[in-house]
Amino acid sequence: MFSLKNKIAFITGASRGIGKEIALKLAAAGAKVAIAAKTATPHPKLPGTIFQAAEEIIQAGGEALPLVMDIRDEEQIQSAVQKTIDTFGGIDILINNASAIQLTRTLDTPLKRYDLMHQINVRGTFACSQACLPYLKKASNPHILNLSPPLNMNPKWFKDYLAYTMSKYGMSLCVLGMAAEFAEDGIAVNALWPKTVIATAALMAILKDPQVIESTTKHCRLPSIVADAAYEILLKDSRECTGHFFIDEDILRDKGVTDFSHYAVSPGNPLKEDFFLD
Repeated sequence: MFSLKNKIAFITGASRGIGKEIALKLAAAGAKVAIAAKTATPHPKLPGTIFQAAEEIIQAGGEALPLVMDIRDEEQIQSAVQKTIDTFGGIDILINNASAIQLTRTLDTPLKRYDLMHQINVRGTFACSQACLPYLKKASNPHILNLSPPLNMNPKWFKDYLAYTMSKYGMSLCVLGMAAEFAEDGIAVNALWPKTVIATAALMAILKDPQVIESTTKHCRLPSIVADAAYEILLKDSRECTGHFFIDEDILRDKGVTDFSHYAVSPGNPLKEDFFLD
């Protein structure tokens, strides 16, 4: 069994939501966490900044490095990675969590939003992986974990939000390709996706209407289930566990978890299954 104590994790989009929850989970296990995100000042619609997230990690007894980084900017990525190396001495784990979403059909998707999703989801994942890989090659038990879905070719997942699906599947294709490409280096490259919809600030921003938010989130789970699943994946032997598309609930069931009620926003209510899962 591997340990995360003193491991160095570089997490994108970790100022809020699933990314921050993973950061807190890893920090509680003794990891040093670089929080790489754009939100240095409060967002008008979304809570949390990298500095607030870092403070929570420190209060929990962990080590945190807040890094202002626009994932669309190659120089900022390189700078953030270098600051992580200068501060912590290496990188053992990369979590590609940063993501943009817009659930619109083709004719209703402005190209500006199309570009944003592909710049953040696909290009950002590729660029951050590219920047971290030289250091991951030097690590013991190195992991890349992308928050992206299994590659499900059912047309129903394309017809209503093609641009978004393409961008998330691009992240998953990075898993497929990099797992094979870097297998001899012992670098694990896997994907993690939630079985049910997760209640995050980003979801609230999409739903907007308070009544819709309330009626939807009561059928969701908390980000902690994804963080707990990510933790279990990162404990695995990187040479033996790569190229997988994990589902959070399945990972935890394999660890013996049978009661998932504490992960529910409103225990007892039926849960809404996430996208891309038939």
